[in-house]
Amino acid sequence: MTKKTTKATASKKSEGTASRGANGGATRGRSTSTESGDRSGKVAKTQLVEQVAEKTGLTKKQSEEAVSAMLDVVVDAIRGGQSVGLPGLGTLSVKATAARTGVRPGTSEKIQIPAGKKVAFKVASTLKGNL
Repeated sequence: MTKKTTKATASKKSEGTASRGANGGATRGRSTSTESGDRSGKVAKTQLVEQVAEKTGLTKKQSEEAVSAMLDVVVDAIRGGQSVGLPGLGTLSVKATAARTGVRPGTSEKIQIPAGKKVAFKVASTLKGNL
């Protein structure tokens, strides 16, 4: 039996390895710069400010003030224990977590995790349907 090596086979192998991360393993659910082009996986506040300025005709300074004010209002409401509904996006709310027993990964020691609060986000059905 003889091995046949073709350029097509070699290019298929290189395509398969091109999508792997630097450590040789496949990236799980994370987009890399080559997969998404110049777009990063996160929109920064400065990018939001620029897009608001473009869509509204406001100056960048005015749109930065508007975005900052909106974020401040949302954070203050969450800190106060209120839910914040963002139409077409979803709802941010505060959820209480119960005290529970956990395991420390390095030593397998059982530890007590105290009760606390966390921020939960429920995606709007309109956004969920458009994904």
